[in-house]
Amino acid sequence: MPGRILKSAGLLGLILAVRPALAAEPGLSVSDAWMRVVLSSRPAAGYFTLSNASARDRTLVGAETPACGQLMLHRSVHQGGQDRMEMLKSVPVPAHGTVKFAPGGNHLMCLMPTTDVAPGHTLAVTLRFADGGTLVATFAVRGAMAK
Repeated sequence: MPGRILKSAGLLGLILAVRPALAAEPGLSVSDAWMRVVLSSRPAAGYFTLSNASARDRTLVGAETPACGQLMLHRSVHQGGQDRMEMLKSVPVPAHGTVKFAPGGNHLMCLMPTTDVAPGHTLAVTLRFADGGTLVATFAVRGAMAK
């Protein structure tokens, strides 16, 4: 009997230790997540809507997936008749608000895409927040003409 109690206590300790990593980020959700790939040798771009139903502001500070050598927060800017991209250090997600990552605006830039970044595939992307929280979302990969 003492062996069973020790095993149960050990299992409970393991569950409690792992629980924060398995918990979903309260109030945060991702919808309409997709990644556009034009050529397999070129960077791909990720788009999604991030909603924050909680009462506190959150700050997105990064993203990662094994399918990209590097995945960065970017923004497309049209200024002085020219288009260019800027790297973003963070993106605020207001309490009870929504942030869209869409063509022509904020997006994820996937550098050095692997062969997994191909139309018809899906990718697990981990979004990282300033407070240490993470949220995993599934991105559908689409070709160049995807909207």
